[in-house]
Amino acid sequence: MAEDAPARPARKQGALVGLLLASVFAVATCGLIYELLAGTIASYLLGDSVTQFSTIIGTYLFAMGVGSWCSRYVKRDELRLFIRVEILVALLGGWSAAALFLLFPLVEQFRIILYLLVFVIGFLVGLEIPLLMRILRDRFDFSETVSNVLTFDYVGALAASLLFPMLLVPHLGLIRTGLMFGLINVGVALALLMLIPARAKLARECILALLVAVSLIAGFVLANRIQRWSEIAAYGERVIYAASSPYQRLVLTRHDDDIRLYLNGNLQFSSRDEYRYHEALVHPAMGRVARPANVLILGGGDGLAAREVFRHPDVRHVTLVDLDPAMTRLFSRTALLRSLNRGSLVDPRMHVVNADAFRWVRESRQLFDVIIVDFPDPVDFSVGKLYTESFYRMLRPHLTPGGMAVIQSTSPLVAPAAFWTVAQTLEAAGFHTRPYHVYVPSFGEWGFILAGNSDPGASVTLLPGNRFLSADAARQAMIFPPDMARRPVPVNRLDNQALVRSFAEEWARYEG
Repeated sequence: MAEDAPARPARKQGALVGLLLASVFAVATCGLIYELLAGTIASYLLGDSVTQFSTIIGTYLFAMGVGSWCSRYVKRDELRLFIRVEILVALLGGWSAAALFLLFPLVEQFRIILYLLVFVIGFLVGLEIPLLMRILRDRFDFSETVSNVLTFDYVGALAASLLFPMLLVPHLGLIRTGLMFGLINVGVALALLMLIPARAKLARECILALLVAVSLIAGFVLANRIQRWSEIAAYGERVIYAASSPYQRLVLTRHDDDIRLYLNGNLQFSSRDEYRYHEALVHPAMGRVARPANVLILGGGDGLAAREVFRHPDVRHVTLVDLDPAMTRLFSRTALLRSLNRGSLVDPRMHVVNADAFRWVRESRQLFDVIIVDFPDPVDFSVGKLYTESFYRMLRPHLTPGGMAVIQSTSPLVAPAAFWTVAQTLEAAGFHTRPYHVYVPSFGEWGFILAGNSDPGASVTLLPGNRFLSADAARQAMIFPPDMARRPVPVNRLDNQALVRSFAEEWARYEG
């Protein structure tokens, strides 16, 4: 027994060293997760994901640098300070996603809160690694300390970057992901407290760590309610469905008889007036083709454009390409939504393909009489590539002789430069175009562009029974007043993405 006594402190010391090295991995993983959460939420709520991720990453890295620089002023009690930092990072980082969602509809200067939170978390994370290196310096020589710390740091960053998009967001959601990694941070603090011989002197830290852990566990259990509260506050309507897919956040709201779909916080349709949008999108193109039998819809996963297509008696086959299977499943299996699209997604003539449209168009060899392009607005470069000259050049060979394409092209009133950039880009790709616009109450003035291998012409044959689009309305739609008139704009190419920039600038001015 006497021989075992000296071995116990040595074993405990070895366990402490092992835990400190594991802490490096945990710190790196958690730190990058908080950064990814902030960037993702900012892009969801504010749009333009490239700008949001760029500014979030820049702010976070700058804050880490400030934290690392300030660590030089720590002269003693490095382990105590490291534990306190872990507790604080657990609290702020763990609750960051929930806080941002809850504050967005309530705080006018949301960006100030966002960047302040990112800076504080980055500052604290910047303190962690230098503190750990100092704590480990007496247990390894300098080169080994640096090697160990950087190895675990980089491996942790890799783990976070892979887990976040592939596992965490699809299965846990953003709020639960933040809370879970907050628990990892506070778990590191609690484990260290258990191994420190003088933990009796750290009673305050023990209590704080336990309180933070309890709050994070409670938040994890109530995460769905927190998400619902934030969405009710943001939309001002009853949320009847909300889910996150690997690609987007889908929210359905209901107020009386009005059903609304939001993707990443952006309104996609209101059931009260979506017929105006979808009649204007579909029938001017379909009515310019003699017998449109084979139709391609790019986007339009809600099935509402397909509903209008199937009203044409000559249609024999429709291919719908939408990236997100969660979207097409929702609108093909939910009775309320199937009543809106009249079961278009389960029609025997429908073939749904869940794929990236850019890749699908490049690889497919099929021909279509009508192509309906109903992508979301070009809020970021990943969507902007679907509005480029390269994409339109790939699209042209898919039209049959005499075929017609139509592209939804944002508001020519709010974003005239963006609207005319789409027209200019289609023409650069070899299409002949006919722009037009209609008024949709939920969106305001909205624009579309007909595109064919020959001039689409002004005349159109419309189906009877439209609620909105008459022959007179179709003629009027092609008249653009001076505030929406054509202007000089660049071609949108993959290497310049001019459309994304002009779209963001014009809508930012409009929304203030």
